[in-house]
Amino acid sequence: MTYDLEPGLGPRPELGLALDRACDGDLPALTSLYDGAARWMREHGIDQWQPGGKDAEHFRLRMREGEVWLARVGAAVVGAYELWWRDEQAWGAQPPVAGHVHRLMVDRTTAPRGTGRALLAHAEGRIAGSGRALCRLDCRADNPVLVRYYEDAGYAVVGELREKTDGGGSPYAVTLMEKALPVR
Repeated sequence: MTYDLEPGLGPRPELGLALDRACDGDLPALTSLYDGAARWMREHGIDQWQPGGKDAEHFRLRMREGEVWLARVGAAVVGAYELWWRDEQAWGAQPPVAGHVHRLMVDRTTAPRGTGRALLAHAEGRIAGSGRALCRLDCRADNPVLVRYYEDAGYAVVGELREKTDGGGSPYAVTLMEKALPVR
């Protein structure tokens, strides 16, 4: 299915994105997409993700506990994101008022311009459609380009978490961001 939102809020028809929930058969594409995004970040001096940092089991668990969405152009996977319905590690115990976007990633060699924003808009639509009023995300505090990207998409900085780890690595600070959504 080609996904479309109200004008200005999501994928434009000319992007030709098809969005589908990931399944086990998509695990190789997800790990490849993650590794490609991590390599691109490293090549551009961004210490955010590490190649090999997320394996098939990570994405399988995310599919079981939340949602993982893929964007395709034709048969090519050009982007993906994870949607979590709770994130106690970053946000603490919370009532069910938000959805949490993680691992928003695009293939910079094949994704049409605007794919990242289209994926973000899709996540916001899923969250609002569930009756939750907030979309939350976090990113490394030492990545001002990414913080600005989310601010430009309507997100506000609401805090900072100083001691987050990536599963055994060194602790780092993350910027906590959220956006109010029109609940349907």
